[in-house]
Amino acid sequence: MTDEDGFVYDANRAVDPLGDLDEEAERQAKHNRAKVGSARPSSLLYTYGPGSIMDLPQFTIMSTGLDDWERIWRRRDSLPPVIHAPRLKGVVRMALRSNDVELRPHPWQPKKHSRSAEGNDLGVPARVFPQWLRCTGCDLLGKLSQFDYKNTHPFRTDLATFEHTKCTGRSGNRNRRPMRRPAVPARYLLACADGHLDEFPYDLWVHHGQPCVNAELPVLKMTDHTVGKGASAVIRCESCGMRRPMNEAQGEAGKKKLPKCRGRHPHLDAFDHRGCRHQTRLMLVGASNLWFPATYSIIVMPESQQEKESDLADRIRTTLGERLGKYRENLDMIRDLLVDRVDVTGLSDSELAAAVEAACAPQPTPEEHEERFGDWDPVDLLVPEWRYLLLDISGARVEDPKSGLTLATRQRGPELKPEITRVLAVERLRKVNALVGFTRIDAMDRAGDLQRRLAPLTRTRRPSWTVATEDRGEGLFLQLDEDSVAAWEERIGKSDIWEAHRAAHERNFNRRFSETAEKVKADSRLKPPRYWLIHTFAHTLIRELALSCGYSAASLSERLYAWPEADNRDPAAGLLICTTASDSDGTLGGLVQLSDPERLQRVVADALRKAQRCSSDPICAMRTPQPPEDFLHGAACHCCVMASETSCERANRFLDRRFLIDLPGSNLGYFSTDE
Repeated sequence: MTDEDGFVYDANRAVDPLGDLDEEAERQAKHNRAKVGSARPSSLLYTYGPGSIMDLPQFTIMSTGLDDWERIWRRRDSLPPVIHAPRLKGVVRMALRSNDVELRPHPWQPKKHSRSAEGNDLGVPARVFPQWLRCTGCDLLGKLSQFDYKNTHPFRTDLATFEHTKCTGRSGNRNRRPMRRPAVPARYLLACADGHLDEFPYDLWVHHGQPCVNAELPVLKMTDHTVGKGASAVIRCESCGMRRPMNEAQGEAGKKKLPKCRGRHPHLDAFDHRGCRHQTRLMLVGASNLWFPATYSIIVMPESQQEKESDLADRIRTTLGERLGKYRENLDMIRDLLVDRVDVTGLSDSELAAAVEAACAPQPTPEEHEERFGDWDPVDLLVPEWRYLLLDISGARVEDPKSGLTLATRQRGPELKPEITRVLAVERLRKVNALVGFTRIDAMDRAGDLQRRLAPLTRTRRPSWTVATEDRGEGLFLQLDEDSVAAWEERIGKSDIWEAHRAAHERNFNRRFSETAEKVKADSRLKPPRYWLIHTFAHTLIRELALSCGYSAASLSERLYAWPEADNRDPAAGLLICTTASDSDGTLGGLVQLSDPERLQRVVADALRKAQRCSSDPICAMRTPQPPEDFLHGAACHCCVMASETSCERANRFLDRRFLIDLPGSNLGYFSTDE
């Protein structure tokens, strides 16, 4: 069937593992257990979200779209929990073109102990993908229905497996007693730049696009004697004897031999009714570019009065729905309907009436959301955080009970670099992250900002919710002197090294942003010199802080406030190094302790000193992109500055040690050199 949102799918094939168990229970039949594994909320957002492939001990699965998650939530009488973050919710609504999007956590409930039953009705639904498996005993290559699923132990999900029940081994001796042998996923897939993903058509591949001449359902085998060396497998048809290696599908020449994309979204179990104009490319199940999340995140700050009023009106509108217009003039009825859902007990009638009027105001249309989002700058998410962090703190410590943000002032050590003008210990913070879609092959900021390349999370074009996580932790905030940064930035803009970076970025932009490049100037997407400076400084600090704070470098992340003055936006030059965790206890204070004046000045001094030397010097120190090179870093490598992907917000782009300190042959460093 084709729904009104343009997806072709079969509603009878919906993923409902708990519903399947209920049906089996009614027939008094024993069935395999539903749950097959577990993952942390952060990994389910950034690594294994809807549409991604997760490796389990014996097979791989794909988390389904949020339509199937909604079925899990509906099994409970109570309303699903929501995460309160109005500033982030507004951006998510723009990105998804929907006025009613809420932020919900993953469907999960903690257990009192490992064998207790609470929360068994909650979980992330998934389907086995890919559904071509290979027997480890005889190399039989077949679809899921040809193998037997075994998962009978309620507390050992790692034992869940698919088995070939009548395996006779690779010799094919039929007189040999059949054995049960485990089957593993066949590791080849087809993907396209618009986020579609499909099974590899092994039967058509081995027969060069034609049906087998000897069998309607041919027997296929996959042999692979050099695992780990690309597409090294060979597909063989036992029915007709034809064989074809998978390496023919690799490279530019291989693309021409692959079929065109069918527009499939396996996480939605649907096809795009418009099809797809792209040619497919060969992908491996474990490829790092198979799934890139598109996320937005904020550090929750205390709300202004205007933000509180806007949030109250929005909650009234979404809670009452169509009843809002019906009881608009009846404030007593409004109060009754909002009991236990929206707290309005402290509002006078006039204040409630004003909130109701605001809730009744016309909402933006999808076209208006589209226009706003096109003009929106992601920096706008950071501006309120920067402005709050610059406010004077009355006393030594300030705590906001609603947001949980707790800041403490720190004196500057006498030997701290004079370019650092402000230090704050962020003793407690709350970070909220929301998923709006995903891309394949290229991350969203590398995909030309084309909205059509963002694969949807639901079959509904305007979803009512999306998944989000709520992390708590601590951090360390540093502000640089704006006047010195501005003067340094002006000097850098005239240098040959900056011109080389600018030219490399233009080449990179034109090659990767082929469709956007015609309408957008490459320089408008180039991060300013101060961003390169603060980004490089953050990485050097992360490396040094990890030696003393008790957290690994991969557990520390950066939040950069680096932009020049613009309309309605003051210039910013600062950074926040933080660590967060999804549990309620957050973190243990090791990072905040390093904000002590003596400790901090030692950390900064050691970080800058170590940045002067790299084990790859002089090659690293002198690295400058030259035509036709288009890499987006200079004197930076994994030996000196680059960080793990969990720490860096820009995938190790826009880094150069020469902007941080003077290196041999360069005098562009921002920080003064100690004599």
